Amino acid sequence: MTSLPPLRPARIEDIPALARLWHAGWHEAHAAYTPPALTALRTKEDFARRLAALLPDTIMAGDDPALGFCAIRDDEIYQLYVAPEARSNGLAARLLADGEDRLARRGVGLARLDIGVGNHRAARFYARQGWEETGAGEAEVDSSAGPFRLKLRFFAKRVALDP
Repeated sequence: MTSLPPLRPARIEDIPALARLWHAGWHEAHAAYTPPALTALRTKEDFARRLAALLPDTIMAGDDPALGFCAIRDDEIYQLYVAPEARSNGLAARLLADGEDRLARRGVGLARLDIGVGNHRAARFYARQGWEETGAGEAEVDSSAGPFRLKLRFFAKRVALDP
């Protein structure tokens, strides 16, 4: 890709394209180290269900196919995914910066995010973007069968709007 697509709020009609992106990205990044019981629950329908709840706080790039998205929740960067064909061009950093700005506008001073223990590529990316690892442990993640305990790495970053 030569130029970055514009970012825009996700709409209800974007859910199928976003669910395909999230499904493919999640399985690429997490399936190798995630317990099989959770992996089996990570279907396109599961991602579509979760996206419907996240829609008001989701910014995306592209249409169909969706090239990337960032969803925030409470004080966290909750989900960030970029399609393989849209990587290494600054789109992920742009989506992340937008998410950080949205959190700062909400009054969040210290933003957080969690990644799977085996997701080393994501850990390197977030470290390059100024995020600091604050520890690891088990936490509950959402699934269609209810909360699921998973080993995660925790990151934090001070976010603030420019004066």
